[in-house]
Amino acid sequence: MNTTTALSPAVLPRRHALLRHTGLALSGSLLVAISAHISFPLFFTPVPFTLQPLAVLAIGLLLGPAIAFSSLSLYLLEAMAGLPVLAPMGVPGPLHIFGPTGGYLIAFPFVAALAGWGYSRLRTSDRRKPLLSNFAAALIAAAVADLLLLTSGSAWLMTLLHLSPAHAFEFGMVPFLPGEGLKVTAAAALAAGFTRLRQRNISAE
Repeated sequence: MNTTTALSPAVLPRRHALLRHTGLALSGSLLVAISAHISFPLFFTPVPFTLQPLAVLAIGLLLGPAIAFSSLSLYLLEAMAGLPVLAPMGVPGPLHIFGPTGGYLIAFPFVAALAGWGYSRLRTSDRRKPLLSNFAAALIAAAVADLLLLTSGSAWLMTLLHLSPAHAFEFGMVPFLPGEGLKVTAAAALAAGFTRLRQRNISAE
């Protein structure tokens, strides 16, 4: 008698989806960890320059809100566990979360999810539309999400360092606006290009 129980057709897709979700979340957290080490201090603010915002926005736009939120939540868990996933400047280990960059870090899952949700709502599903439609949608979604990131970081600095709102804005947002504009544009271009490539592959099938 055969005692092997076959998995139902409904179970297999769920397992495959879970494995895919987990793999993408792990890959995303690794990307953010790598981007954290591409950083340098700025003499006029306690917050260093890193490529983390670019990675966070790209993950949100490319992976969608659910996987992006999971990925960045996993990243924060890795940081709290003391893994070397944070920028090398500042307080070492998990206490880094409670340092000057804490407001930005805690916002990562929500920023990525907002970027993914906004892009899914704004982008066109019509494959005949030009790339600009996807790019514009990604640009708007990434810009709004990045504004959330900068606002959260500035609010944290205001609380942590007992700054006035104006000074928190000066230290936590203004110095980063030019660089963040470039990161938003780069993330949007990447997402739009990937969307266009995927649409072409679907059309070819």
